[in-house]
Amino acid sequence: MSFSILQPPRILFGRGTAAQAPALVRQMGERVLVVHGASGRHVPWFSDRLAELGAKTLGLACGAEPTLAMLEEAIRDAKGFAPQVVVGLGGGAVLDLAKALAAMIPAPGGALDHLEVVGKALPLKAAPLPFIAMPTTAGTGAEATKNAVIGLPEHGRKVSLRDDRMIARLAIVDPALTDGCPRAVTLASGLDALAQVIEPWVSCRATPYTDALTRGAIRPGLAALVRLMEVEDPEARDAMAWCSLSGGLALANGGLGAVHGLAGVIGGRTGIAHGAICGVLLGPALAVNRDITSGAPRARIEEACARIAEVLDANADRAPAALSRWAREAGLPRLSEMGLAREDHQAVATAALSASSTAGNPVPVTTEALQRMLALAEADT
Repeated sequence: MSFSILQPPRILFGRGTAAQAPALVRQMGERVLVVHGASGRHVPWFSDRLAELGAKTLGLACGAEPTLAMLEEAIRDAKGFAPQVVVGLGGGAVLDLAKALAAMIPAPGGALDHLEVVGKALPLKAAPLPFIAMPTTAGTGAEATKNAVIGLPEHGRKVSLRDDRMIARLAIVDPALTDGCPRAVTLASGLDALAQVIEPWVSCRATPYTDALTRGAIRPGLAALVRLMEVEDPEARDAMAWCSLSGGLALANGGLGAVHGLAGVIGGRTGIAHGAICGVLLGPALAVNRDITSGAPRARIEEACARIAEVLDANADRAPAALSRWAREAGLPRLSEMGLAREDHQAVATAALSASSTAGNPVPVTTEALQRMLALAEADT
């Protein structure tokens, strides 16, 4: 047995922990770049408190999943401010942009020197600025990962800027920051969080560390999401935040699978929100993987299905379909309704076959298996 563990050196989890953030951030620097979502609803109290502590702040809004053009514009804006520390206060897209900025502001070259697949994928020459992650949605787990996902629409791909030193210096996961999150965002991001505890659990790259995080998070994560589709509930928000953090830690130290392999390609080609793609594909991927898997990997898939079935009061054999049906009834559209043409399925499957996430699937997949997942996602359940 051999594996490594990479995670933020300090994680604060729980309601009220965000109140500690200004003082902790101020200890890392006087000039603070705050990357936030379009609404910026949590920024005023944070910036005001930093000002009281003698810090200067610059706010940058991130209203969509970051692209290379967005990143390059943000780098130009931020370099003139000369920040000493970068805070991401928002959802997964915000954290990705903030993480990328922390890496690229000190870098002597451009982002394409370091981006994977479409760039040179060179190691960072300069150490990133300290990065503090404060998620306001429960989904991507980006507060615990060492990569930032950047879209390149002209290439139809999403790729990563990746370095061990990009891991957050401090992650503050305060579920209160997710209270009142819009229902559609809660659904899509929550299904992404669920995918990120299920895929590492069934992955061929699972380790005892990732197992400890994921196995016990599947049932309470889904139960919390079901509850939040019915009513706003602080306890469910807490459980969902823990599911998201667990998934982020697990994917950073293990593997994902076909859901995320397909999602990276689809998101790059269409601009559909990442969480929505993962939510649509999770059930179909479980179903297809169960059909093509045997032995110990199959047993893990069956266990995940059993936990889903417990929450949805379904037969375990029908758990993948029950999950897809529940998500659709909760308001998640089909991929074709969000912008992926069915005639593009083959091209998407072909591209996803070489995705790094796909390599973590329980067993190797073919383009035909990936196309079956896409087709099943469009079918009535």
